[in-house]
Amino acid sequence: MGVARGPHPVSRPASALAGIALVTVAVACFATLDTTTKWTSASVPLLMALWVRYLFQASVTTAAMLPLRGMALLRTAHPRFQCLRGVLLLTSSLLSFLSLKHMPVGEFTAIVMITPLVITLVAALLGDRVSALRWMLVVGGFVGTLIIIRPGGDTFRWATLLPLGLVATNAWFQVLTSRLAKTEDPFTMHFYTGWIGTVVASIAVPFFWVPIHDWRLWGGMLLMGLMATVGHFLLILAYARTPAATLTPFLYGQIGFAMLGGWLVFSHVPDQWATLGILLVAVCGAAGAWLTVRESRISVQPAES
Repeated sequence: MGVARGPHPVSRPASALAGIALVTVAVACFATLDTTTKWTSASVPLLMALWVRYLFQASVTTAAMLPLRGMALLRTAHPRFQCLRGVLLLTSSLLSFLSLKHMPVGEFTAIVMITPLVITLVAALLGDRVSALRWMLVVGGFVGTLIIIRPGGDTFRWATLLPLGLVATNAWFQVLTSRLAKTEDPFTMHFYTGWIGTVVASIAVPFFWVPIHDWRLWGGMLLMGLMATVGHFLLILAYARTPAATLTPFLYGQIGFAMLGGWLVFSHVPDQWATLGILLVAVCGAAGAWLTVRESRISVQPAES
């Protein structure tokens, strides 16, 4: 039996570098989205800003993808799960907006980045085997989160618990996404996510609508939609080129971009304890990603005959 030829020696590194570059730009977009959200939410009702963000994403996605895919873009074998996924992401977005209204961008981002560690817990609940090292990383990530939040400390407010609700909804969103991605077109998933969020937000937004006369606030809301749309598209392109295990460590670059945005726009620098917690979350998250890469490489090693 012949031996299959491997990829060209340059193609795999080039593909990996392209995926890493796309993810880096994507997380910069997400950090810009969060920074703009915090600035806008000081003057605009949250549901109004959320509606503009989703309407922009849904409209741009439809305009870009419908001419390319036609009616195939709407085909899905799991409409109920598409709806559930859209509601989960909308809930995550609402919790994100509420959290950013009360928290610095860098600390908020660090807490949200424990989501991959929480997915480990979800996997364990679903019956997957979780190694002792992974459990240690999960504990380390939660310790880092507690250092950032510091319950009982002078800086603690109940609003700082909101990102934990976001982490929970986002973890289930990611698990559902990974299951649907095995059979569903990622652009179809992106299409339904945008429109489900838009439809649900449209029901509520009339009760929260206020006239906005400052063009900068409209510009901020449109920038939120643009950054969300571009960021998600870049992630789709990145995962199409490079394995998720390779890209995951670079997602933690969002913490750095978020801290930079918080400093540039709000002149906020995390204190020593918050910095320690942020570093602990980043190290545990990156180590978990490295462990995933290592396990995936071991799993594809050919067995000796």
